[in-house]
Amino acid sequence: MKLSSFPAILLALVSLSLPACDMDKEKPHEEHHKIVVTSPMAKDVIVTQQYVCQIHSQRHINVRALVDGYLDKILVKEGQRVNKGDSMFQILPVLYKAKFEAAKAEYNRAELEYEYTKKLGEKNAVSQNEVALYWAKALAKKAEMQKAEAEYNFTDIKAPFDGIVDILHDREGSLIKERDILTTLSDNSVMWVYFNVPEANYLEYMAHVSEDKKIPLIELKLANQSKFQYAATNLTIEAQFNNQTGTIPFRADFENPHGLLRHGQTGTVIIYQTLKDAVVIPQRAVFETLDKQYVYVLDKENVVHRRLISIPKLELAEEDIFVIKSGLDVNDKFVLEGIRQVHDGEKVEEFEFRKPEDALAHQKYHAE
Repeated sequence: MKLSSFPAILLALVSLSLPACDMDKEKPHEEHHKIVVTSPMAKDVIVTQQYVCQIHSQRHINVRALVDGYLDKILVKEGQRVNKGDSMFQILPVLYKAKFEAAKAEYNRAELEYEYTKKLGEKNAVSQNEVALYWAKALAKKAEMQKAEAEYNFTDIKAPFDGIVDILHDREGSLIKERDILTTLSDNSVMWVYFNVPEANYLEYMAHVSEDKKIPLIELKLANQSKFQYAATNLTIEAQFNNQTGTIPFRADFENPHGLLRHGQTGTVIIYQTLKDAVVIPQRAVFETLDKQYVYVLDKENVVHRRLISIPKLELAEEDIFVIKSGLDVNDKFVLEGIRQVHDGEKVEEFEFRKPEDALAHQKYHAE
């Protein structure tokens, strides 16, 4: 016998000596999981809608000069908080004060002339028409005096409300023209947050507005993705749709006691609404084919059928569930786990039925 034949003989002997069970262990086999079946559940579901927004002060105005002149004093600093009635700027008042004093003197003279003429009229020394003429002259001089007084007062520019001073546009000594902008003033105690809502979302929102007209929970997410600590206190819907964009403007009001929000910021508004008795199922029970969603439903004989379902495009506050618009109701039974082990038209001999509340309470897996 040739030495080269020994390896083949040894391999044959080893193969005969191995137990049959060891040979079976080397064969791969498909692992089967238990098939779990459940039913849809009707429950209240919180739906969220998010919109990019612009943040505005409830009052944001340009502080303007109402008379011409030199800017004599600047009594505020940029970023300073001022109270209603505080002096902010003073325009050189000398000329306006002199004009007011002259107008006041003219009025006093006209008033004296009227009083003198009135006494003469009482003695029939002059006609009543002449008395009326001096009365009209006195009124005209009074109006001129009041106008000069107003212009003189305009040289002291005061804050019309409590607010924060913005950038100063001029410096002391600058020549100011009437209506020149000196700065802006913002009342940030309450912020108006504007966002545009598509028409379909508007109709959906109005369909779920509570009868007591209470606004839903509305939160504000800032640019750093943190949430503003206060929720909206009021919601206003504008009167007219924008036909070009297909949206309608909404405004949410947020209290801003600590002054964190400033005029011109951006953020994201999050609206929370509750859908009453919505039909929901776990996401992992749904599979997709050609952009359509299906579940495997069991009939009365436990035969599996693939069923098309409709899932509205909603952002849910609760993860791992789908709201069912059509295709399922609470009386149906569908495959929750073991989707890959069943086939359309096949009868399921053994399965475990899990209560809907238990199935929704233990969301551990994603859709297969």
